[in-house]
Amino acid sequence: MEAQRVKIVEGGKLVIPALMRRELGIGAGDTVMVDIDNGELRVRSVSKALERARAILRRHIPEGTNLADELISDRRAEAEHE
Repeated sequence: MEAQRVKIVEGGKLVIPALMRRELGIGAGDTVMVDIDNGELRVRSVSKALERARAILRRHIPEGTNLADELISDRRAEAEHE
């Protein structure tokens, strides 16, 4: 999608064009993630931000590993030693 010019309105609000909102899958009242990357403002849906975080974590966790099960196992082992 091509860049578009938009104005910052009263209170520092930025109006995201409808086509961009649809492409991002966001609507009125939704929460988004906003950050600055190399001097550019980046807006992402929360679901996209979670998807990216999961992908980053998955690179460091062996296939078939369930972190929740490992945590529970570790906690039970610690409890036995107390």
